[in-house]
Amino acid sequence: MTQQPTKHPIRRGRIFPEHTIPPEELARRETERKERYQHCRPVFERVRDELIANHYNWFMIIEPDSSEYFIDLNEDVAIHKARQKYSRGTLVIFRINETGACGMI
Repeated sequence: MTQQPTKHPIRRGRIFPEHTIPPEELARRETERKERYQHCRPVFERVRDELIANHYNWFMIIEPDSSEYFIDLNEDVAIHKARQKYSRGTLVIFRINETGACGMI
């Protein structure tokens, strides 16, 4: 007689439920992200037209508090330039093109 294989119950849910971020914290982070974007978008709009001719599809990193920006063809190099001057804090990244979007959808 053959033995039936033992079926283990399927466990559903998070692997580490103690690391779940509360919805209030997620909402706060989203609000901060949107505020940073709204602060940096006018800087991008202001310089986009003059940069688009010579630097099309380059990356632009904007520091929200000072509105200073760094550009480079390579995303990592542009981030490195920004981190040399602003080692802490968040940065906003745009692509120098018509929309400012980075990546593909």
